[in-house]
Amino acid sequence: MSAISELSSITRRKGKATAAEKKANGRDNKAAYIFLLPWLVGLVAITIGPMVMSLYLSFTDYNLLQPPEWVGLDNFTRMLSDARLHNSLGVTFTYVFAGVPLQLAVALLIALVLDKGLRGLPFYRSVFYLPSLLGGSVAVAILWKQIFGTTGLVNQVLAMFGIQGPGWISDPSTALGSIILLHVWTFGAPMIIFLAGLRQIPHMYYEAARVDGATTLQQFWRITLPMLSPIIFFNLVLQIIGSFQSFTQAFIVSGGNGGPSDSTMFFTLYLYQKGFGQFDMGYASAMAWVLLVIIGVFTAINFIASKYWVFYDD
Repeated sequence: MSAISELSSITRRKGKATAAEKKANGRDNKAAYIFLLPWLVGLVAITIGPMVMSLYLSFTDYNLLQPPEWVGLDNFTRMLSDARLHNSLGVTFTYVFAGVPLQLAVALLIALVLDKGLRGLPFYRSVFYLPSLLGGSVAVAILWKQIFGTTGLVNQVLAMFGIQGPGWISDPSTALGSIILLHVWTFGAPMIIFLAGLRQIPHMYYEAARVDGATTLQQFWRITLPMLSPIIFFNLVLQIIGSFQSFTQAFIVSGGNGGPSDSTMFFTLYLYQKGFGQFDMGYASAMAWVLLVIIGVFTAINFIASKYWVFYDD
């Protein structure tokens, strides 16, 4: 009987302890929710709410002045015959497919140079990172417009060698290229990430490769790239998402019209014109969701393909 009483006493104590722990956990949870409340309000009011409203507006005819009128899939079917939208997709794809690989290649090259242990590395790292902070700003876009103008700095340098340069941003054949060059110039953020990844590669791999007679190029292909592949994948996904959303550069350089001849008419710029220029907010909302789907598809493709070329330690 004494054993049964002792067991019963232990059970009651455990029950009390469990209740006390639950009460303490409840207080902790309440405190956590209080601290999370501003973020949760922002998530609902600034992110989820506008997204749901945008999805609804994509099925309506809405001009900001009158109540939305439900039109079903009309906005999406209109896109099939919208030549300017098709052109904007082509311009955006060209910008992404040309700009992202070039930017990552330049970022990796600079990271490899800085990884050699240069004197004043923090200074060079800050200088190279600075364009990433300023590259998407209006001021830099205006500066870029002046540099590549008909009488800009580039043509002034070419004139010193007797070369008559074109109007880089006023010529449809070179306007998009100048914006791509601006994108490549903002290589600082991926460069910093590449540099951090290079510092994590064990030097013993390179030492073993040198003992086996591997050249510098062979070490790069057989050691650096495979070990750095998760970082390359990370930068690739981020830069593709960011490039599809680019807007400021094209808006400033083209004066907001996507010219010349729609050669810099990014998808986001055309979306802006439809929504805030022509007040066709229903069509603009539908375009925004198409852009979301495009970004989602490319992100999914990257994740699916990553299993064939991204290598992890495990």
